[in-house]
Amino acid sequence: MPLPTTAGSIWKTEGAYTLFGIILFQVLCTVFFLYDVARDIDIVGLETLTDLHLLPELGAVLGLMVGIVFEIRYLLRLLRRHVQMAQGLDVAAGALGDLIEQYFVKWGLTPSEQDVAAFTIKGYSIAEIASLRGSAEGTVKTHLNAIYRKADVAGRAQLVSLLVEDLLRAPLVTPRTDRVATLATMGG
Repeated sequence: MPLPTTAGSIWKTEGAYTLFGIILFQVLCTVFFLYDVARDIDIVGLETLTDLHLLPELGAVLGLMVGIVFEIRYLLRLLRRHVQMAQGLDVAAGALGDLIEQYFVKWGLTPSEQDVAAFTIKGYSIAEIASLRGSAEGTVKTHLNAIYRKADVAGRAQLVSLLVEDLLRAPLVTPRTDRVATLATMGG
């Protein structure tokens, strides 16, 4: 079962190091118990398999081995799931970015209006946008009025709602990695 890899983010999964450490500790305990049981059998002989001291140790070894197998399978499943979720987020983020760009073109926004619209969608206030752009609040308000008029919405909430609704309706089928590969083959 090969581990999936995505830009080295596999081990950033919450709990992956902890689970790996627990598995490693259990492997060490299993080796210790196996060594102890083998020594006991070597010293006393095979007829001691009915010994009350040896049976719990054999049970512990078996329990640890079964636990290790299940934990390794769980860790691999956890890591695969993390990679799938990260890819899904990449798809959603790429789809939202593409959707926003399409709307900006459709509405005929100027580069300044695109900046203001992007900051507005991200939730920045008028004062924060003005500060980030190095412009006056009145200029930002003028841009926002033009954006709302061109988008045919009444304000920030409707602007964001329009984008989210379209994103939720759109099928998210093309992962970001496929789009990059497609662009590379097209010379883009």
